Amino acid sequence: MIKSQNILILKKQGQYYKAEDLLQEESLKLKENELDALNKLDVMYRALCAILYNFAQTGHPGGSISSGKIVQNLLFNQMSYNFKNPDEESADIISYAAGHKALGLYALWALRNEIVKNYAPEMLADEKRQIRFEDLLGFRKSPANNSKLFKEFNAKSLDGHPEPLTPFVKLATGASGIGFGASVGLALGAAMTYPKNTPKVHVLEGEGGLTAGRCVEAMAIASRSGLDNLVIHLDWNQASIDSDKVTEEDGTPGDYVAWEPAELFYLNGFNVIYVKEGLNFAHVYAAQKFAETLNNGLPTAIIYRTIKGWHYGLEGKASHGGGHKLCSPEFYKTMEEFENTFGVKIPHLCEGQEIEDCFYQNLLTLRSVITSNKDLFAHFANKIKESANRLQNMARTAKKFNTEDIYTAFTPKNIPAEFTFKPGENPTLRATMAEALAKISKETFGTLIVATADLSGSTGAGKIAYDSKSFYNKQNNPDSRLISSGGITEDGLSAVMSGVSAYGKQIGVAASYGAFTSAMMHTQARLHAIGQQGYEEATGKGKNTFIIFTGHAGLPTGPDGPTHADPQMLQLISEDFPKGAAITLTPLDANDVWPALTAALNKRPAVLYPVVTRPNVKITDRANLGSDSQEKAKNGVYALYRHPFAIGTIILQGSGVGEIFVQEVLPKIKEEKWPINAYYVTSAELFDMLDKEEQNKVLPVTELYRAMAITDFTLPTMRRWIKSVKGEEMSLYPFKHGKYLTSGQAKDCYKEAGLDGESQLQQIENYLQNLKNWY
Repeated sequence: MIKSQNILILKKQGQYYKAEDLLQEESLKLKENELDALNKLDVMYRALCAILYNFAQTGHPGGSISSGKIVQNLLFNQMSYNFKNPDEESADIISYAAGHKALGLYALWALRNEIVKNYAPEMLADEKRQIRFEDLLGFRKSPANNSKLFKEFNAKSLDGHPEPLTPFVKLATGASGIGFGASVGLALGAAMTYPKNTPKVHVLEGEGGLTAGRCVEAMAIASRSGLDNLVIHLDWNQASIDSDKVTEEDGTPGDYVAWEPAELFYLNGFNVIYVKEGLNFAHVYAAQKFAETLNNGLPTAIIYRTIKGWHYGLEGKASHGGGHKLCSPEFYKTMEEFENTFGVKIPHLCEGQEIEDCFYQNLLTLRSVITSNKDLFAHFANKIKESANRLQNMARTAKKFNTEDIYTAFTPKNIPAEFTFKPGENPTLRATMAEALAKISKETFGTLIVATADLSGSTGAGKIAYDSKSFYNKQNNPDSRLISSGGITEDGLSAVMSGVSAYGKQIGVAASYGAFTSAMMHTQARLHAIGQQGYEEATGKGKNTFIIFTGHAGLPTGPDGPTHADPQMLQLISEDFPKGAAITLTPLDANDVWPALTAALNKRPAVLYPVVTRPNVKITDRANLGSDSQEKAKNGVYALYRHPFAIGTIILQGSGVGEIFVQEVLPKIKEEKWPINAYYVTSAELFDMLDKEEQNKVLPVTELYRAMAITDFTLPTMRRWIKSVKGEEMSLYPFKHGKYLTSGQAKDCYKEAGLDGESQLQQIENYLQNLKNWY
C-alpha cells in the first residue's frame, strides 16, 4: 500500500508569536491598576451592548461582546487619533470589517463620548460628529421613526451595519468579506499618502468573515504590497450564523473550512500573533503592544481566541443575530454583573410604561455610574488626551496629491489636442480612456492607483499607472501606482481599490473585462456608493470616486466566446444606483472620451464605470454627417444626424453598433434622404443629470414615442429611450434571437446577432415603412 506523506510547508516570510510568551517581557506587561480599570470598563461596555439589544430586539450582541476587549484596548491604549476631529487624515484608523458588530461599535463610541463629555469636554467634536447616549435610541431605526424621545433628542439613525455617517467610520461594511478588502484599501491609501511614519489601519474581523474568497485575495494584495501599517484583529470565537465550529482547531475539522486562522494568515505572508486567552486584557495588551515593534515590511494578524456572547447568558451561534427577549428574566440576570460591580440597579420595565422611556432610563443609569466614578472614567478620558498628543507629536507628513483637481480642473470644454482626433484615424477606446485618465493622474501628482485582474495590458488599464514598470511595494517600490492584484481576483482587487478611494487622497481603479467587472464588482461598488453617501452627508465634502475600468467589453470580445463577449454588463450598473451615485460611460469613438469622462468627474459620482473596447474604432466625420460637436458628448446624448422633416428616430448605444451605423448605414440613409434622426448615448446618467429643459433640447421627449433602438447591450437598458411597444419590437440588440452568441471575430458576431450593417439598414427600412401603422 502506498502511504500518505505529510506536506511540510516551508517557512514563510512572516513571523509567528504566542501572546503567553510575550508576557515574559516587562515592557509588555499591563499594570494591575490598568488591568482592573479595563475590566470595569468592559463590564460597562457589555452592559450597554445588552441594553441595546434588549430594547431594539435586533442586532448582533454575541460578536460585539467577544470583540469588545480587542477594541477597547486599541482605543484607549494603542491608537493615535484626535477625538475632537474624527476626520483627521493623519490619524490611525479602526475599521469594522465585521460590520455585524455594529451594535458594539455604537455602544463603545457612545461610552467613549460620555466619558469625554464628563472629564475632557474640550475634546468633544461638533455634536453632528458625536455618538451620544441619546443617539443609541436610534439604533436600527429609520429617520422616519416617530417615537417621542427619538424626536426630542434629535437622535441619529444608526444603521444595522456601520457606514461613514458615523464618526471615525470610513467605509460601509458587512457584506461578505468586502469590508475586509476595502479596509486593506484604507491601509494602502494611508501608505501611499504617508510613506513614512504611516498611520496604522486596525481591522476588526471574525473567522466567519474570512471564509469569503475575496478576503484571501485581499490578503495577497496586502502582503505583496508590503503594508506593514495594516493590523488585522481577528475575533476567533468559532461561531457563525449556522455553526459553532467554523474552522479547524487543534486537529478537529471545522464545519466550513480546513484551516485555522493563524495558518491562513501565515500562508498568505502575514506576521501572526496568537492570543489563546483572547478575553484577557493582559494578553490582548501584550499582543497589540508587541505588534507595534514588528518591522519586517509585512502586515500583521493578531488572532484572539474568544467566546461569542461571553457572560451574556447566550453563547456561540445563539448570540450571533439574537439575544434575550425584551426585559426578560434572562436579560436582567445578564445585567447583574454590572449592578454588582457598580452598586446600582437597572430600572425594570413597568406596566404601562413606554419601552423607549425605560430604554432611556437604563441609559441614564449608566450615565450616573460614569459621573459618580470619577477616578475610573477620568483615567480613560486622560487616555483619549494622550492619544491626541501622540498624534500631534508624530507630525506625520503627507505626500502631495492634488485630489480635488481631479473633479474641478478638467472640463469637457477644454479638450487637450491629443484627445481630438481627425476623421479616418482609428485609435482604440481602451487606450484613449486609459491615456486620458493617465493625463489627469499625472497632472494631479499621481492620484490614480490601478489594479487589474492580471490584465493590465489586455484591458489597457496599465497605462493609467504611467511610469510604473513594476508593482507597488511600500518598502521597495513606493512610487509605483500599479498594484499587485494577487492574480485573477476581480472580487478582492475591487474591494481593495474601493477602499483606496474611500481613504480620500487617491482614486482607486479596478480593471478587468466587462463580463467580469459588473458582476464581480457590483457589491463593492454598491457598498462604496452607500458609504460615500454617508460621508458626503456627514462631512459636507464631495464623494470620493471609485473607477471600474471595463477595458474589453461586449461583442468585440467575440473570439473568446459568449463567456467573455457579454452584452449584459451595462444592465447591472446603468441606472441601478440612486441618481448621481454611479455614472456609466459608453463612448462611440475616441473623440467622445475626454468630454464624457471629464463631465462625469465634474459630477463627482461614487462610482464611475467606463465601458471601452479593445479593437480600433474609426473616427466619425462629424462635420460631414452634421453631427453635434465633440464637446456635446458631455450631455450623455448627442445627435449623429438630423433630418429637417424626420418622422422617426434611432437611438444607438455601444461603440460596436455605433461604428457600424456611422460608417456603413448612415451614409446610405443620407444618400436616400430617409426622414430619420439618429442619436448616440454616451451616458444615461449624465443625460439624467441635465435639467428637464436641457434634456428636451438635446433629445426631445416627443421623439421617444416614435423611436427604435440599436444597442451593443440588453434591451432593458434601452427601454428608458423607447416609449412604444412597436419601437421595442423593432429594436435590435444581441439577444434579439433569444440565445447567447457563439465564438467568432467581432464582425461575425455582429452578423450572427443581426447587428451588422446590412441588418441594421434593413430593419431601419422596415421601421420607416411601419411607422404609419403605429398610431
